[in-house]
Amino acid sequence: MFFCPQIDFWLSLCVKLIKKERIRFFKNNRNTSLFLNELIIELTDISPQDFFGQQNENIELLKKYFPKLKIVARGNKIKVYGDEELLEEFDKRFDMLTSQFAKYNKLDENMIERVLTSNGQEEYTSSSSSGDVLVHGVSGRLIKAQTANQRRLVDACKKDDMVFAIGPAGTGKTYTGVALAVKALKEKQVRRIILTRPAVEAGENLGFLPGDLKEKLDPYMQPLYDALRDMIPTEKLAKYIEDGTIQIAPMAFMRGRTLDNAFVILDEAQNTTHAQMKMFLTRMGKNAKFLLTGDPGQIDLPRRVISGLKEALLILKNIDGISIIYLDEKDVIRHKLVKKVIDAYKNIEHQNQF
Repeated sequence: MFFCPQIDFWLSLCVKLIKKERIRFFKNNRNTSLFLNELIIELTDISPQDFFGQQNENIELLKKYFPKLKIVARGNKIKVYGDEELLEEFDKRFDMLTSQFAKYNKLDENMIERVLTSNGQEEYTSSSSSGDVLVHGVSGRLIKAQTANQRRLVDACKKDDMVFAIGPAGTGKTYTGVALAVKALKEKQVRRIILTRPAVEAGENLGFLPGDLKEKLDPYMQPLYDALRDMIPTEKLAKYIEDGTIQIAPMAFMRGRTLDNAFVILDEAQNTTHAQMKMFLTRMGKNAKFLLTGDPGQIDLPRRVISGLKEALLILKNIDGISIIYLDEKDVIRHKLVKKVIDAYKNIEHQNQF
């Protein structure tokens, strides 16, 4: 008697979806007369804890809408078992959910319900979003231009490739600039973000400071890190910094480079010298956006050293393609006392009492 042993066929297809930030595996398992479909989804560059929700509340919601599927979430993987057609529908909806999470950095019950009950064609938006939103930050926080001058800054960056944002502390120059850079990166207008500022407190002579290069620089770059942490989840930010998608470096590291396909921000530009400013401005490459932020009232350079920012504002003010946006105390978005402090100092300085 001829005996043919049972043969199990495993068909595996692995597709990395960079935009959706996941890897998908499909397996069809045939066992005797029972045909069972299994879908395995592995999340990459997405925090499972954030995506699944507290105590897996988002997964429980998926189970509610797909009662005929068995859904198991462990680690960064989701395994789904059931009918083939239902699995295809689940995969399509899950694809929409990952897109939502990538865009808004959060996933809540309202968003999930809109995705799962829609016809699959709509563009989903946060119910509290508006045209002023630049990016959706960590936990879905809306980051947008909050004042008229900040909106002028946003418009200037859309129109021109080199923009100066000038104003006192607390007016949102750097924060708005970083949001614009993150927006450009997410929308693939640029390939990388480069953030720099002069470490003037140490004279950019960092060798005498303890620690490795990163430890030497971190205190001077902290405001830039703070802004990025508001806008990009921790794991993704670490990956971007590791692979060079986001670079944070002192001005000395700009020499000799051509900065192309990048959104480049020079923060605290008032503390650059003539040579540093000229060097920086001439690093501009193809498909680059340069934003320089500074406060001429907070110059920390040694006496008799002319600020490169002050010079640049005079030299470049009439050049097409370059915008200069001024912010003032009306744009202060820190504690309400900051505006009063700025006004008080301005009055004293105008009276030449110091």
